[in-house]
Amino acid sequence: MRKFPLVSLAVLALAGCAAADSQTAATPIPTATPVAYNPQIPQGTGIFAEASTLPFHAPDFTLIKDSDYQPSIEQGIAIQLAEVAAIANNPDAPTFDNTIVGLEKSGQMLGRTYSVFSALTGANTNDTLDAIDTATAPKLAAMRDAITLDPKLFARVKTLYDNRASLNLDPDQLQVLTLQYQSMVHNGANLNDADKATLTAINGELSKLSTDFSQRLTKGTKDGALVVTDKAKLAGLSDADIAAAAKNAADRGLPKGSYVLALQNTTQQPLLASLTDRATRQALFEHSWNRSERGDANDTRALVQRVAQLRAQKAKLLGFPDYASFTLYDQMAKTPTNAIGLISQMLPAIGNAQRRDAADLTKLIKAQGGKFAVTPADWDFYAGKLKKQRYNIDESEVKPYLEIHNVLENGVFYAANQLYGLTFKKRTDIPVYQEDVTVYTVYDADGSELALFYFDPWKRDNKSGGAWMSTFVDQSGLMGTKPVVFNVENFTKPAAGQPALISWDDANTMFHEFGHALHGMFSDQRYPSIAGTNTARDFVEFPSQFNENWMTDPKVLANFAKHYKTGAPMPATLVTKVQNASKFNQGYALGEVVTAALLDLKWHALPADAGPQDVDAFEAKSMKELAADGLDVSDVPTRYRSSYFRHIWANGYAAGYYAYTWTEMLDHDAFAWFQANGGMTRANGQRFRDLVLSRGHSLDYAVMYRNFSGRDPSIEPMLKARGLK
Repeated sequence: MRKFPLVSLAVLALAGCAAADSQTAATPIPTATPVAYNPQIPQGTGIFAEASTLPFHAPDFTLIKDSDYQPSIEQGIAIQLAEVAAIANNPDAPTFDNTIVGLEKSGQMLGRTYSVFSALTGANTNDTLDAIDTATAPKLAAMRDAITLDPKLFARVKTLYDNRASLNLDPDQLQVLTLQYQSMVHNGANLNDADKATLTAINGELSKLSTDFSQRLTKGTKDGALVVTDKAKLAGLSDADIAAAAKNAADRGLPKGSYVLALQNTTQQPLLASLTDRATRQALFEHSWNRSERGDANDTRALVQRVAQLRAQKAKLLGFPDYASFTLYDQMAKTPTNAIGLISQMLPAIGNAQRRDAADLTKLIKAQGGKFAVTPADWDFYAGKLKKQRYNIDESEVKPYLEIHNVLENGVFYAANQLYGLTFKKRTDIPVYQEDVTVYTVYDADGSELALFYFDPWKRDNKSGGAWMSTFVDQSGLMGTKPVVFNVENFTKPAAGQPALISWDDANTMFHEFGHALHGMFSDQRYPSIAGTNTARDFVEFPSQFNENWMTDPKVLANFAKHYKTGAPMPATLVTKVQNASKFNQGYALGEVVTAALLDLKWHALPADAGPQDVDAFEAKSMKELAADGLDVSDVPTRYRSSYFRHIWANGYAAGYYAYTWTEMLDHDAFAWFQANGGMTRANGQRFRDLVLSRGHSLDYAVMYRNFSGRDPSIEPMLKARGLK
C-alpha cells in the first residue's frame, strides 16, 4: 500500500527540503504596471526549520524529540499560510512562476515535519504522538481549506488556466497548472461563502474522525489479541511461533505460561492455517472479527457512521450524487460504474470457485471425521491440508528457504539490479526511528546515488497493521532533492536465537512494497506535486503489484530461495510444487478482496439524504446483496469489516479499495507484455522505468499505459494468472 498521509498534492505541495530557483519563467498575462511587493514571511525555529544536513536530507532521529512535532507543525502551518497569502495578495500579474511555482515551493517546513511525524504515528507511535495527531489534524484540515478556498488565490490560478493556451508552457507545467485548477474547483473554490464555511466545518470534523478511527483501531487491534494460557491449545504452531507468542505475553507483562496471538490488520489471521485446536481457531477468528466492535473505548462503529454521513453531505455540497462519484473524478477508472464494471466481470468465476472450494473443504473435513461444514475460521487450516494433499506441499517446507535478509538483498534487490541496474549498500551511519530498521543507499546503473531506502519489517503493538511505503523526502528537480523512501511491514519477529524466516506471502509482500519504493526512487519530475507516487489510487498500486511478478522469475528465485542453514537452493521439485499450487484457493484470495472493494463502494454510494446508518445492519445488507450477485460471503468473509477498514476510513482509499483489483489488471497485462518481449531484460526494465516509473502524474494514466504497452489493458491476463479462466 502507498500511504497518503496529509494532503492532495495537486492542491498544494509539501516538499521535503530547501527550495531551488525556478527553472522556467512563464510568459506573464498582460496587466497594469506591477507594484513592488515584499511580504514578511515568519521564520521557523527548531529541528525542522531547515533541511537536515544528513545525506539526502534524511531525518536525524538522534536530534528529534516527541516534543518537537507539535510546535513545528503549528509553525509550519503558519509559514505556509503566510507564503500562500503572499502569492494570493501579490499585486503583480499572475504568472506561472509567481503563482504555481510559488505554491509548489510553499510549505517546506511543514513538509519536513509531517513526513517524519506521519511515519512515526504509523510505524512507531505512542500516547504523546497520538495526542499531537489529535490536536493538529483539525488545524491541518483548516489550513488546506484556507488555501483551497482562498478566492484571491483561485482568481490567480483561474486566470492562468483560462489563458493557458497563450502561456507557452512546457507539458509538465501545463499538467501542474491543470491539476491545480481542477483540484481547487473540485474541492469547493467556486462555492459561495456560506457553503465554503459548511465545507470547512465538514472537513475539519472528518479530519478529526479519521485520526480518532486510526488511533482506536491500533489500540483495539492490540487489545483484541487472543491470550492463551494452555500451551496445548497452540498445537500445530511452530516452536518459533510459540516462542514469539510467549514473548508477546512477556512484553505485555502477563504471567509466565501466557501466550499472546497478536492480530494482523485483515480478517483472516496467519496462524489459523496452523492451529489444530478448532476452539482456538474459532476464538482467534472471533477476536479478529470483533476487534473494533466490543462496545469499549476502541469501538469504531460510531466513527464509521459519522464519517460516511459527512462524506455523503460533502459530496452533495460539491455537486455530486455520492462520495464515490466525487472522489473518482481524477482516478484512472473515472466513475464508480467503471470500477464496479471491472469487478463485475469476475464475480461469476469467483463465486463458482468459492462454492467449489467450500464443498471440497467440507468433503475433506468429513473424510477426516469432522461433523461440521467449513467455516471462515476453518478455511485456511483445511485449505492447507487440501493444498498439501493435491500438491504435496505445506508452508513449513517453504519457510526454511525464505530467510528475510536473503529475500531482501538477494531477491528484491537482485531483481531491481537485473531489471534496472541498481545496487545497494547497507549503511550504519544514518539514524533510524527504531532499532529494527535498516538503511541502504541505492545506486543507479551509472554508479550515482539515486535514493536512500529504509526497511522496517517486524510487527509491533504500536505499529499500524498491514504494509506500506512512504517517503521522508520526495524527488523534485525544482527543489533539487533525491528520494528518501521507506517500506514498513508487519511480519512476526522471531524470538532471540531463532532464524528470521518468513512465509511465501510475506516474501511476496516485500516485492510488492518495493515496487512502490521503485516508483518513488525512479521519479524524474521537476514539480513535487506530480512526482513519484503522487498518483491516483487506482494507478499507484500498479508498479507495486507488477513488481510481485519477479519473485517467481526462475533467475530471481534461484538467487534468494536458499536454505537458511545449508545454503542449498530450494529443490526444483519444491519450486514446481509452489508454482503448481499458485492458483490454488483463488476463490478465497480474490473473493475477500473484491468483497471489501464492493463494501467500500457501497458505503460511499450513500446519498446525503440516506441519513446515519447502523454499521452492522448496513454491512449485513451489503453482504446479502453481494451474495445475490453470486459471491459466497458466508464462507469467504470480507478482508476488512467496516469497523476495521483502515484503508477507507483513515488512509486515503475511500471509494478506492477497488484500486487493488484495477491495478492487478494493469500488472498482469504489463507482465504479459514483458513475457512477449523477452522477459527480464535491462532494455525492458529501462522502458518500464522511462515510460511508467519515472513519470509520476505528468501524463493521463491511460495515455501513459498505452505509451508503454502500445495498447489498452485487458483483464484476460489477470483471469488466467488467477486460474479463473
